[in-house]
Amino acid sequence: MIKKPFDLKGLFNLQILLNDRRLFTFVICLTIATALWFLNALSKSYTTTLSYPVKYINPPSNQFLANTPASEFEITVEGYGFSLLRHKMAFSFSPVLLNLTTIKQNFGDKAKQVTVPTGDLEKQISGQISKEVKILDIRPQVITLVMDSLKTKKVTVKPVVELDLMPQYFLSDSIVLNPPAVEISGPAAIIDTIEFLRTEPQAFNEVKTSIQQVVKIICPEHTTLSDDKTTMYIHLEKFTEKEVRLHLQAKNIPEGAQVKLFPSEVKITFLVNLSEYNNINEDNFTAYVDLNSGNNKETLKVLLDHAPPDIKMIRVNPENVEYLIETN
Repeated sequence: MIKKPFDLKGLFNLQILLNDRRLFTFVICLTIATALWFLNALSKSYTTTLSYPVKYINPPSNQFLANTPASEFEITVEGYGFSLLRHKMAFSFSPVLLNLTTIKQNFGDKAKQVTVPTGDLEKQISGQISKEVKILDIRPQVITLVMDSLKTKKVTVKPVVELDLMPQYFLSDSIVLNPPAVEISGPAAIIDTIEFLRTEPQAFNEVKTSIQQVVKIICPEHTTLSDDKTTMYIHLEKFTEKEVRLHLQAKNIPEGAQVKLFPSEVKITFLVNLSEYNNINEDNFTAYVDLNSGNNKETLKVLLDHAPPDIKMIRVNPENVEYLIETN
């Protein structure tokens, strides 16, 4: 007689399993037993170690935390399985908050450095973790807190800018910042060395319009700023070329002598703001030569005594003139 091969596929057929009442009853009983065992296990007391981040807050007035104490506590706790499981399953814990002002008051307000046994902070930490667990141990066993004096002063901010201006465009004024100065706070040893602050570098290419932009102020390490941003104003004006002719004057003429200049007029070429084009004329300039600078030379250099402050790229043609001194 030939036996049929063992049918594994049939053994795991869902419909067959559901129709087998003995197997179905066994699975139900096993599930209930597992649940009861799990509940019984969680109702017992256990000991485990949990890691909690630490945040140091509320430093005393005009002081700051100068060192870097432990940023995490390893806390050994005892509690029922339900409570511990809830903590273990949490993705992250809220930080333990340590009030620096309270700690300094407990260990002396005038002390610059205090060494705090973490066991003395057990009550404060326990209230922040959970009342369902009991703290057995805290690591590290001590933390050292170094407090230093805090200083604040107001310093100016300087813009760091690279400008590539289109032809005939110029800055109509210096770059303006608002606010032009901010308060900086930090360790006195650092603050005393800071005379000014800089903005983050900015670069503008082919610029032909005025710029208004918020820029970030670079904050030195271990300091804070009352405002870490400032608004930068860059005002541009378009300039155009203009020229005027001036009659040359002579200074330091010898007594009883007359001077003739060749030529007696010069041409002044310059760039002027379009809005000021019609307001600038020859009356705004004075051109002269100084006979004391001749030193027996055949020519004298043409100098400008007066010129409008807002014009650009002044050229004088000719730059030197010949002269003749006639005496009676």
